[in-house]
Amino acid sequence: MEAAEEAPLRLRSPSAVTGVQSNCGFHRWPSSSASPVSKRLKMAGVVEAQNRQARPGPLPQPRGPPPPARLREPIDREKTCPLLLRVFTKIGGHHPAEDFAVRGKEPKDEVQIYTWKDATLRELTDLVKEVSQEARKRDAKLSFAFVYPDKNGRFVVRPVGMTYSHGNGRRLDDAKTLAELGFQIGDYLSVAIL
Repeated sequence: MEAAEEAPLRLRSPSAVTGVQSNCGFHRWPSSSASPVSKRLKMAGVVEAQNRQARPGPLPQPRGPPPPARLREPIDREKTCPLLLRVFTKIGGHHPAEDFAVRGKEPKDEVQIYTWKDATLRELTDLVKEVSQEARKRDAKLSFAFVYPDKNGRFVVRPVGMTYSHGNGRRLDDAKTLAELGFQIGDYLSVAIL
């Protein structure tokens, strides 16, 4: 008798080790019993190599403090449309929340700025200084707060940061962006000049 020549096996996935494609369909053998294909592969050393590669080692446990929050990618200001930021300035403190209760009757000292969510408080400080004489004083402090309606529809004034008029950019709040502070499009910005 002549030995039938066997065709080489091609594996498409590791699951093909325990089954054989035939004219009748795909046949599987229980993992406890060895299929003819797996016997041939075992002799060739393929099964052991696949098993070794499929077993990853234990994952290392993280140590130390948690990693810093991922920074968002900067906005391409050439391609992204700016948003309208309604800024209300007041000398001595923020406007009370009641001043924003009636739509269309907001405080009169409004400045409209077209900017992006990656604008820093330092950038906004410089823009406010262009329109407010009091903000240009050397010892002026600018306090920023978001004004927005809460769940019940009442306006909330939430302080978010403070800058100095002639800051050097090294203060903590100077580099904070609107997005990092939780700004949402439609919020007002109240600026108290102190």
